[in-house]
Amino acid sequence: MRTLRFLTGWFAAGLLLAGTAPLSAEVWTAAQAVDTALSHSPDAALARARVEAAEALITQARAAWYPQLSLSGRYTETNSPMMAFGSILNQRAFNFGLDFNHPGRIDNLNVTGTVAYNLYSGGRASAGRTAAEAGTRAAEQDLRAAQHQLAAEAVKALLNLRKAREAVGAVEAGVRAYEAAVANARLRFAAGQMLKADLLSLEVQLAQTRETLTLTRHGAALAAQAFQFVLGLEPVPAESIELAPEDPALAALTAPEGGDFSARPELAGVHERVRAAEAMVAAARGARRPTVNAFASYQYDQGWQLDRHADSWLAGLSVDVNVFDGGQTTGKIRQAAAELAQAKEMLRKVQLGLALEVQQARLAHASARERLAVSAQVVAQAEESAALSRARFEKGALLTADLIGVESRLLEARMRRTVAEADERIALTELRRALGLPPLGQP
Repeated sequence: MRTLRFLTGWFAAGLLLAGTAPLSAEVWTAAQAVDTALSHSPDAALARARVEAAEALITQARAAWYPQLSLSGRYTETNSPMMAFGSILNQRAFNFGLDFNHPGRIDNLNVTGTVAYNLYSGGRASAGRTAAEAGTRAAEQDLRAAQHQLAAEAVKALLNLRKAREAVGAVEAGVRAYEAAVANARLRFAAGQMLKADLLSLEVQLAQTRETLTLTRHGAALAAQAFQFVLGLEPVPAESIELAPEDPALAALTAPEGGDFSARPELAGVHERVRAAEAMVAAARGARRPTVNAFASYQYDQGWQLDRHADSWLAGLSVDVNVFDGGQTTGKIRQAAAELAQAKEMLRKVQLGLALEVQQARLAHASARERLAVSAQVVAQAEESAALSRARFEKGALLTADLIGVESRLLEARMRRTVAEADERIALTELRRALGLPPLGQP
């Protein structure tokens, strides 16, 4: 019973995995669970929002290829000689009788429109756009990775729920077996063919098995809540969640050959981040090159004190060269180069980690398949042994302690097979995800 209690505790504590739509009364398959998780889970929504944010950065980077238009306006009143003289000139109101030291109170409404266009920025604009585009592609790969992970978690949650419910069925079968044994033992005790101690042992075992049934039912309820959580759904009573008795998509899954994980979106995302880091190095080096801008502006001035108005325009080119900035540009180049080195090392780390993950997933699947094959044989042997032992017990040819041991071993064997069946499909799902494949084979 110690092993049985361990398995029961595992069901109760391990099935709770790390919503917005109501859970419908449909019969759930793995494919439906995956589709629901991808459309309702907050994790998928967060990943999509990150893609939108990255796309917004591309829009910002592309702004460097468009002219910049600005409009400004202001109204002023002053008796400052310098400010007043400038307003008088802009209004074309100058006369030689003006006292420059005491121009009086002068007002001015100024409206200005300016157009500017960058002709050359040392490659910084192009590098910024390249970095933004690479960042967007990286975010898209992050979305794919989140979808693969979420799909795998949905399949695992469904299998864990099925495993928990099948464990309940196995324990219920054990309870029924002990109830039959207790009923037979009471008849034998009434007939004077059994000791009171043996009857009490069977009754205690029945009570302990019923306690185990309570724990497994609690584990099944937790698994149902975890299933709803992974799918991003509002919680409903566990009994309202119905699983399909047969799931063709899960049954048809086969283990892929080879260890090529180049399709992993995490790997593609890191490659894009390396490209973005390379572009940022180019952008930092572009600060050492000149910047050339073209500009033009139109200005209108109106004054009511002198009752004059006029307009003017200005156009030209500007060239800016960073001759010395105290080492700021050099520091930015070194920082960008260091970040590029970090990105490359992160790429190497991800490659090593994914290779290890694939090997671990393949070994875990092989182990799960072996355990499934062994557990099926053990159940067949335990069922045959239990049938023979029950017949002998009814005839009084078997001790009560021996019957308890046989029934306990049968119950443990059934629970182990239940665990092994679900674990083999879970391990296969993890293997497919490790290789960058959709958990159920669908895109």
